[in-house]
Amino acid sequence: MESNTATLGRRERILLAAVAALLALGLFLLRGGLSPAAPLDKLARQSLEPAVALSNGRPSVIEFYADWCEACQAMAPAMERVEGEHHGQLDVVLLNVDNPRWQPEVDRYDVNGIPQLEFFAADGTPVGRAIGARTQDELEALTTALISGSPLPAMAGVAETSVLKPAESTAMAGPRSHS
Repeated sequence: MESNTATLGRRERILLAAVAALLALGLFLLRGGLSPAAPLDKLARQSLEPAVALSNGRPSVIEFYADWCEACQAMAPAMERVEGEHHGQLDVVLLNVDNPRWQPEVDRYDVNGIPQLEFFAADGTPVGRAIGARTQDELEALTTALISGSPLPAMAGVAETSVLKPAESTAMAGPRSHS
């Protein structure tokens, strides 16, 4: 009788292990399984540091985004395609506005809406900005212009960036000066 009880305990342990394995597999599959990361996450993880992108001789697009931003998520597959099609010709950099690490860049580029795209020529000079989601065709037109060194195409929400010329004199009147 003792061997029968030991066998029954062994069977219960095997059954329990099988049920646990099935539950773990079910949870794994519900959480996405082995599917690739979402395009937004993937792009953010593979992004260069902004300083590297702006100094390596390729035009760059810096996207300010947030994980919770539906427009950013909707635009991510198009950004991923642009990055894949122009890899080695163009740098795509994603900076999460909710990450305190990027606060200096958020301030520097006066981010006031997301997604916000900052466009830079191959020499790192800012050439334009776009606020709001862009379609695949719009992103393609913008990046093609960047790569070719052409002016950005005219479209709603896209503006060129002007570079201030240095003052001719170091003595400059301030905004409160009456001279």
